[in-house]
Amino acid sequence: MAFQAGAEHFPHGADVGVRGIGHTKAQAFEQAALALTEIVTEIGSVVPEEAVEIECAAPGDGLLLADWLNRVIYEMAVRHMLFGRFMVTIENGHLRGRAWGEKVDRARHVPAVEPKGATFTALKVEQRPDGAWIAQCVIDV
Repeated sequence: MAFQAGAEHFPHGADVGVRGIGHTKAQAFEQAALALTEIVTEIGSVVPEEAVEIECAAPGDGLLLADWLNRVIYEMAVRHMLFGRFMVTIENGHLRGRAWGEKVDRARHVPAVEPKGATFTALKVEQRPDGAWIAQCVIDV
Protein backbone atom coordinates (compact mmCIF):
# COMPACT_ATOMS: atom_id res chain seq x y z
CA MET A 1 0.00 0.00 0.00
CA ALA A 2 1.37 3.36 -1.05
CA PHE A 3 -0.13 5.55 1.67
CA GLN A 4 0.79 5.93 5.32
CA ALA A 5 -1.79 6.04 8.10
CA GLY A 6 -2.00 9.43 9.73
CA ALA A 7 -3.96 12.18 11.39
CA GLU A 8 -4.21 15.69 10.02
CA HIS A 9 -6.19 18.92 10.07
CA PHE A 10 -7.81 20.70 7.14
CA PRO A 11 -8.85 24.35 6.96
CA HIS A 12 -12.45 25.30 7.70
CA GLY A 13 -13.20 28.90 8.70
CA ALA A 14 -13.16 29.40 12.48
CA ASP A 15 -13.57 25.70 13.24
CA VAL A 16 -11.09 22.87 12.65
CA GLY A 17 -11.38 19.93 10.30
CA VAL A 18 -9.98 16.60 11.47
CA ARG A 19 -9.14 13.75 9.15
CA GLY A 20 -7.99 10.24 9.97
CA ILE A 21 -6.35 8.09 7.32
CA GLY A 22 -5.91 4.38 7.86
CA HIS A 23 -5.49 0.95 6.34
CA THR A 24 -8.89 0.04 7.82
CA LYS A 25 -12.01 2.00 8.69
CA ALA A 26 -11.28 1.41 12.39
CA GLN A 27 -7.75 2.76 12.03
CA ALA A 28 -9.09 5.86 10.25
CA PHE A 29 -11.45 6.43 13.22
CA GLU A 30 -8.49 6.07 15.62
CA GLN A 31 -6.47 8.56 13.60
CA ALA A 32 -9.39 11.03 13.51
CA ALA A 33 -9.50 10.87 17.32
CA LEU A 34 -5.75 11.56 17.44
CA ALA A 35 -6.30 14.58 15.18
CA LEU A 36 -8.99 15.70 17.66
CA THR A 37 -6.49 15.54 20.54
CA GLU A 38 -3.96 17.47 18.46
CA ILE A 39 -6.41 20.39 18.32
CA VAL A 40 -5.86 20.72 22.07
CA THR A 41 -2.20 19.75 22.58
CA GLU A 42 0.77 17.96 21.05
CA ILE A 43 -0.03 14.24 20.99
CA GLY A 44 3.46 13.36 22.26
CA SER A 45 2.82 15.23 25.50
CA VAL A 46 -0.02 12.90 26.52
CA VAL A 47 0.96 9.90 28.64
CA PRO A 48 -1.37 6.89 28.16
CA GLU A 49 -1.76 6.15 31.88
CA GLU A 50 -5.47 5.38 32.17
CA ALA A 51 -7.83 3.54 29.80
CA VAL A 52 -11.43 4.60 29.19
CA GLU A 53 -13.95 2.38 27.39
CA ILE A 54 -16.15 4.09 24.80
CA GLU A 55 -19.02 2.46 22.88
CA CYS A 56 -21.46 3.85 20.37
CA ALA A 57 -23.67 2.73 17.51
CA ALA A 58 -25.17 4.43 14.47
CA PRO A 59 -26.94 3.41 11.26
CA GLY A 60 -24.17 4.75 8.99
CA ASP A 61 -20.42 5.28 9.01
CA GLY A 62 -20.62 9.09 8.98
CA LEU A 63 -22.99 9.22 11.93
CA LEU A 64 -20.82 6.65 13.72
CA LEU A 65 -17.73 8.84 13.25
CA ALA A 66 -19.53 11.93 14.59
CA ASP A 67 -20.86 9.94 17.55
CA TRP A 68 -17.39 8.46 18.26
CA LEU A 69 -15.68 11.86 18.23
CA ASN A 70 -18.45 13.40 20.35
CA ARG A 71 -18.06 10.60 22.91
CA VAL A 72 -14.30 11.24 23.00
CA ILE A 73 -14.96 14.97 23.53
CA TYR A 74 -17.45 14.13 26.30
CA GLU A 75 -14.96 11.85 28.08
CA MET A 76 -12.25 14.51 27.78
CA ALA A 77 -14.57 17.11 29.33
CA VAL A 78 -16.08 15.12 32.21
CA ARG A 79 -12.88 13.34 33.19
CA HIS A 80 -10.62 16.39 32.60
CA MET A 81 -8.41 14.15 30.49
CA LEU A 82 -6.54 14.15 27.21
CA PHE A 83 -6.13 10.96 25.20
CA GLY A 84 -3.03 10.06 23.23
CA ARG A 85 -3.80 6.53 22.07
CA PHE A 86 -6.94 4.89 20.71
CA MET A 87 -8.07 1.41 19.73
CA VAL A 88 -11.30 0.90 17.78
CA THR A 89 -13.24 -2.08 16.45
CA ILE A 90 -16.28 -1.60 14.24
CA GLU A 91 -18.82 -4.30 13.52
CA ASN A 92 -22.32 -3.94 12.08
CA GLY A 93 -22.62 -0.24 12.95
CA HIS A 94 -21.36 -0.75 16.50
CA LEU A 95 -18.07 0.77 17.66
CA ARG A 96 -16.13 -0.39 20.67
CA GLY A 97 -13.23 1.81 21.56
CA ARG A 98 -10.63 2.33 24.18
CA ALA A 99 -8.86 5.63 24.79
CA TRP A 100 -5.70 5.91 26.85
CA GLY A 101 -4.67 9.17 28.42
CA GLU A 102 -4.12 11.23 31.51
CA LYS A 103 -5.53 14.14 33.49
CA VAL A 104 -4.90 17.53 31.91
CA ASP A 105 -1.73 19.18 33.21
CA ARG A 106 -2.12 22.80 32.07
CA ALA A 107 1.58 23.57 32.53
CA ARG A 108 2.72 20.60 30.44
CA HIS A 109 -0.12 20.24 27.92
CA VAL A 110 -0.78 23.99 27.41
CA PRO A 111 -4.29 23.40 26.00
CA ALA A 112 -4.89 25.54 22.90
CA VAL A 113 -8.68 25.20 22.58
CA GLU A 114 -11.53 23.15 23.97
CA PRO A 115 -13.39 21.17 21.31
CA LYS A 116 -17.16 21.55 21.69
CA GLY A 117 -18.40 18.91 19.29
CA ALA A 118 -18.10 17.05 16.01
CA THR A 119 -20.37 18.45 13.32
CA PHE A 120 -21.87 17.03 10.14
CA THR A 121 -19.90 19.60 8.11
CA ALA A 122 -17.51 17.88 5.67
CA LEU A 123 -18.51 14.58 7.30
CA LYS A 124 -17.15 11.71 5.26
CA VAL A 125 -16.09 8.10 5.77
CA GLU A 126 -14.94 6.38 2.59
CA GLN A 127 -12.34 4.13 1.08
CA ARG A 128 -10.16 5.69 -1.62
CA PRO A 129 -9.11 3.82 -4.77
CA ASP A 130 -5.62 3.29 -3.26
CA GLY A 131 -7.23 1.34 -0.39
CA ALA A 132 -6.88 4.06 2.26
CA TRP A 133 -9.84 4.74 4.51
CA ILE A 134 -10.67 8.40 5.21
CA ALA A 135 -12.73 9.51 8.24
CA GLN A 136 -13.24 13.26 8.56
CA CYS A 137 -15.46 16.03 9.86
CA VAL A 138 -15.32 19.56 11.22
CA ILE A 139 -14.97 20.11 14.96
CA ASP A 140 -16.67 23.09 16.58
CA VAL A 141 -14.10 24.81 18.83
